[in-house]
Amino acid sequence: MPAIRRSALATAAVTAVIALSATACGPNQPDADAKPSASVAPAGQSTPKLPTRDLQKWKQGDWKKWDHWAHQAADFINPVIKNLWKPSRMSQAKDSPNEVPTSIGQDRGVSDPAPAAKAAQAVQTPYHNNAAPVGKVFFDTPQGSFVCSGTVVDDPAHPGKSNLVWTAGHCVHAGAKGGWYRNIAFVPSYNDQALPASQVNSAPQSEVAPYGVWWADWAQTSSQWISTGSETGGYGSPYDFAVLHVKPENAGGKSLQETVGAALPVWFNAPAVNQFSSVGAWGYPAAAPYDGQKMFDCLGKPGRLSLDPSMPTEYRLGCTMTGGSSGGGWFAKMPDGQVALVSNTSIGPADNTWLAGPHLGPEAQGVYQAISQKFANQ
Repeated sequence: MPAIRRSALATAAVTAVIALSATACGPNQPDADAKPSASVAPAGQSTPKLPTRDLQKWKQGDWKKWDHWAHQAADFINPVIKNLWKPSRMSQAKDSPNEVPTSIGQDRGVSDPAPAAKAAQAVQTPYHNNAAPVGKVFFDTPQGSFVCSGTVVDDPAHPGKSNLVWTAGHCVHAGAKGGWYRNIAFVPSYNDQALPASQVNSAPQSEVAPYGVWWADWAQTSSQWISTGSETGGYGSPYDFAVLHVKPENAGGKSLQETVGAALPVWFNAPAVNQFSSVGAWGYPAAAPYDGQKMFDCLGKPGRLSLDPSMPTEYRLGCTMTGGSSGGGWFAKMPDGQVALVSNTSIGPADNTWLAGPHLGPEAQGVYQAISQKFANQ
């Protein structure tokens, strides 16, 4: 297992990259009328439990039965199934696209011209030194196993000992026409040394998942995503965010943040686009021409994308990353110089020339605070 790094050192590389990109080379103000999501599960609500016998059946394969698909916010359940996510299964999981038509967003509110495509750059290895908070999210759906990306974020209830992971809503819940996905797990620094796809399938677990597999024992997303979200057309995208609370597959005494040595603060109600000198999007793109086994990033100045004048304006960034990068964090420097998460990848066009992500306003802050409070006494 890689040596553990302290948070300040582990995020130094991220800070440096963003700062350098600004010398070499958003959206709008928060919606004043937006209200926090009302359908998130109440703080302190206990996690649903399957009866012992049913839990055993679930682990033996009943989870594959999708005739009863839990939809409501309070219905989330995700029992640990040890050794389910082996390297061979992880390497075969597919990308989780959330596509919109190439021409979307020009005149439906306040949108800047579509940015020029910018080639994603491979992140330096080992990932635990250069992007310690970043990892892959794995989950099962009725269509098979899929992947997204995620970021370890601070937990205000447990400073320095966070077990929270930020990702996209469509990486945990199917939206209006579906329910909660199953076997949701996070693997920080996935494929730490960027092994080629031909080797990942048979590589030791310690190389593919150097910090282990962390299972979500709770997930929180917005009521708007649950009620309106869709994998096509961009529906629900301005509210396409989620937070996971995770625990290690193999019980241990350390938190996720202590284990990987890093976590990022979340910058809610960040300023207008033109106040950002640079934003970086990070993730594991899995659709061609990528194979999902390596981490990439895109750096640049974001623009605005409005899918609907009645909804918050989103960030948009020129980037060639594809499905699989969904849920990956967007990082920017706050006024105090600290790097923070300001968004996550939600949608992109069919021609893979840009990415867009939600502005994190009061709804996102409500989701974040609710899951933090739920585990505050644990």
